[in-house]
Amino acid sequence: MSSMSGKAVLITGGSRGMGAATAVRLAQEGADVAFTYVQGEERAREVAARIEAAGGKALALRADAGDAGDAAGAVDWAADALGRLDVLVNNVGVGVLGPLESLTLADVDRVLAVNVRAAFLASQAAAARMEAGSRIITVGTCMTQRVPGPGGTLYATSKAALVGLTKALARELGGRGITANIVHPGPTDTDMNPADGPYAEGQASMTALGRFGTADEVASMIAFLAGPNAAYVTGAEFSVDGGHAA
Repeated sequence: MSSMSGKAVLITGGSRGMGAATAVRLAQEGADVAFTYVQGEERAREVAARIEAAGGKALALRADAGDAGDAAGAVDWAADALGRLDVLVNNVGVGVLGPLESLTLADVDRVLAVNVRAAFLASQAAAARMEAGSRIITVGTCMTQRVPGPGGTLYATSKAALVGLTKALARELGGRGITANIVHPGPTDTDMNPADGPYAEGQASMTALGRFGTADEVASMIAFLAGPNAAYVTGAEFSVDGGHAA
């Protein structure tokens, strides 16, 4: 029997990159997977088709994490559609990089809404539907532990808030047998940040291993935290960053 057989999962931002890799990986482990997307309906269909072709169950919902109603509503949609909710992966995020003085109020509001408020509201809604043994897993960034240069103030601020959220959720929900953990990817080869992109060489040089990670490597850590072997792990940070923070 697969380690996630009978489990229901919601991944926010699951149509590409690390989210898509996580959706496929958890489906391979036996879970029924729902995921959200805001753009790229064709990509969402492709991810769902990959899961279904392998014998899994996949559901895709267009939802804007920057909209408070969508952020919480996606959780209820997934729980209703799948009949339960065992794992929430807060993966969706946006980044606005640039000099501090160039950032607008609109930038601040959008990044905090998508990266922080959406994770809070989704976790709140999920906790109301979850039973003992459930998991809340949030995707942070290596920039919460080391900001290697200027331009990342807003993004790092938003992701650092997720560390506090995770630790507080672990305390709040631990008595119910629900765990909360956060994964910090380093430079990772995705369409948004390709390993052959114009800034890739510099990013890779900041890691101890001297290379980009893959979306599958991040998904493997998330799968571990979602699975039965991580039942006693909560309130913890896990770096999948090639030694970026070393």
